[in-house]
Amino acid sequence: MKKFDLPLVTDTLFYTAAAWLVLVGIFRWLRMQTWVCFTAATLLALALGVILFFLLGAKHRKRALGKKQREDREKLMLHLALERDERVRAALLEALLADGQNAHCERDALAVDGTPLIPIFTMQPVSADAVAHLLKEYGEQPFRIACNALTPEAEKLLCAFSRSAMTGDEVYALFERTRTTPEKMICGEIPRKTVCTAARRAFSRRNAYPFFVSGAGLMVMSLFVLFPVYYLISGSILLAAAILIRAFGYA
Repeated sequence: MKKFDLPLVTDTLFYTAAAWLVLVGIFRWLRMQTWVCFTAATLLALALGVILFFLLGAKHRKRALGKKQREDREKLMLHLALERDERVRAALLEALLADGQNAHCERDALAVDGTPLIPIFTMQPVSADAVAHLLKEYGEQPFRIACNALTPEAEKLLCAFSRSAMTGDEVYALFERTRTTPEKMICGEIPRKTVCTAARRAFSRRNAYPFFVSGAGLMVMSLFVLFPVYYLISGSILLAAAILIRAFGYA
């Protein structure tokens, strides 16, 4: 079953309603009859809404796909950072072998084409101090780092000594390409925004001021427009919302 795309629907409804208000104002300014004005504005706004629904659909799908990939990458990086070292090496070895690379694991070392691959998955980017420690340990022997990210200083230090790193994007692409992403990941479920959390943020007391300023601005603008009813209604709603949020909103 296809997932209901609420952002796409809300965007379409918003643009349709905005177009309807603009068209009503234009038609009323042209002195058209009331029933003709509302009928024409409704039909044109609905037509525009249908067109926008299909035009925005591809954009929303692309954005949703990119968001899912970023979430999957973050889940994998978090899992690798919290997983035990031997299991991280085993997961990397499985992915590398599935990718057709010449990889093997001896004791606590993972090697690809004879070059040690050192997994350092941490919550923070790998620092230059960690790279310097590896340079001391391995000396002139070449090695490669597999990590989530590098600090700019660490990246410069690796380049200066002709060493390289497999960063988070490359690691995620390897697991996705070989379909070896672990099925069960540590803390794999990233908390999502719910309706309750969104409502709590919307009705925070700190939002009373923006509601009040917006409502007051609309009330002032109603004094200088040809059709003030829309501004009066919208401004009154925003002012009432500001008062309610200030009185009963979350601290």
